[in-house]
Amino acid sequence: MTLFSELGLSERVIQSVGNMGFEEATPIQEQTIPKAMAGKDLIGQAQTGTGKTAAFGIPLVERIQEGSEQIQGIILTPTRELAVQDAEELNKIGQFKGIQTLPIYGGQDMDRQIRALKKRPQIIVATPGRLMDHMRRRTIRLDQIKMVILDEADEMLNMGFVEDIQAILKEVPEDRQTLLFSATMPKSIQNLAQRFMKEPELISIKSKEVTVANIEQQYLEVQEKQKFDVLCRLLDMQSPELAIVFGRTKRRVDELSEGLSKRGYSAEGIHGDLTQSKRDSVLRQFKEGTIEVLVATDVAARGLDISGVTHVYNFDIPQDPESYVHRVGRTGRAGKTGLAVTFVTSREIGQLRMIEQLTRRKMIRKPVPTLVEAIEGQQRITMEKLLRVVAEEDLSPYQGLAKDLLEENDSVPLLAAALKMLTKEPDSVEVHLTDAAPFRGKSAYKGPFDQRGSGRNDRGRNDRGGYGKDRGRRDNKRSGWKPSSFSKD
Repeated sequence: MTLFSELGLSERVIQSVGNMGFEEATPIQEQTIPKAMAGKDLIGQAQTGTGKTAAFGIPLVERIQEGSEQIQGIILTPTRELAVQDAEELNKIGQFKGIQTLPIYGGQDMDRQIRALKKRPQIIVATPGRLMDHMRRRTIRLDQIKMVILDEADEMLNMGFVEDIQAILKEVPEDRQTLLFSATMPKSIQNLAQRFMKEPELISIKSKEVTVANIEQQYLEVQEKQKFDVLCRLLDMQSPELAIVFGRTKRRVDELSEGLSKRGYSAEGIHGDLTQSKRDSVLRQFKEGTIEVLVATDVAARGLDISGVTHVYNFDIPQDPESYVHRVGRTGRAGKTGLAVTFVTSREIGQLRMIEQLTRRKMIRKPVPTLVEAIEGQQRITMEKLLRVVAEEDLSPYQGLAKDLLEENDSVPLLAAALKMLTKEPDSVEVHLTDAAPFRGKSAYKGPFDQRGSGRNDRGRNDRGGYGKDRGRRDNKRSGWKPSSFSKD
């Protein structure tokens, strides 16, 4: 691994990165930063969680002219959550250079954003629709832009933003530097690069680094009507510290989070129909551990950077293999292990095989847990908690009471009663979910360069954060574009 101090960075940026707790560059950072610092246009093929924000954020901060009150850098993102996350990291990177980054996104008061713009940030992180709104109002001007970054470009194009992106890039000076980051390389991304980038170089991370080797991946073949009970049994048996459950639609998320709450789990849902304040509240509670289970759609969870997620449950199999990689990448971070469990019906086995082909990882088939196993799992967890308290806590205030109880009662039934009181027994409250047809993917999968992004299910206006119109258009032009060179690392 390469140290940041070996990448030719300024002392103040090295100081900022050190304050963030980073010393060694990740593979995408090691390959991207020197070339970006040299002024090259780059395409980075990397998943969320590989350190790509710092990969483009460090060169961007280094290129900003200090003391200037002009916007010199723009980052486009598909969701407001990712915009906020990128802005937070850029502000940390630029703290000692005095470089300010402002997130701009739909769902936030326009007047509030205009007031924030008057503080003269040098970098803007924006969702395309809201940036277009500011361009029309002339509250953001792009004539001094030195660098443009497209973050999760494939997702932005899947969501119909191609025309907005093209309109924005036309307004930026031609001598700018452009960096594009995408998990996949569909034809639409190649077309965009051919039109707006200057001899871009492709930097691609090895698949074994992309798929995250420290995540155990399992699947259960289960009937649709059995899914909810099986999910509850797994939660009882595995007792995750923080878990994300992925549902295919907004209605699915609402029904799942409500059903889990009815059965006594600390759960909340997140999707695009929620107000911004509600989304922020749910995410804050999840990060703090007040909520143990977050139920989310793909788009709502895109770009979330939450540490400590121990389990990911794919209640509905994702609509494309790339989305699976994004989902399971929520866990197994910072060197920790994670568990990803996918539910499939018999008709969805073909889609599962496509995912295995892309990730180059076979999922472990697990039997459907029984109710007895779920009860035994809860009993085991309670016993482990009890032994942990004995080993770690100060019990002296309770020892006198314990002695009194033991003088009058036999120790075995007394301890059994305590375990019964502490054990969360499976709840049998009836929960009804709207029937969902099994997902039927393509019959064959040729790899990330041969398949477009996911379908349009649950990808409407509200799940994009409410910015702009509901653009279902996609860029279907074809070209013979090839990057100038490919990284062999």
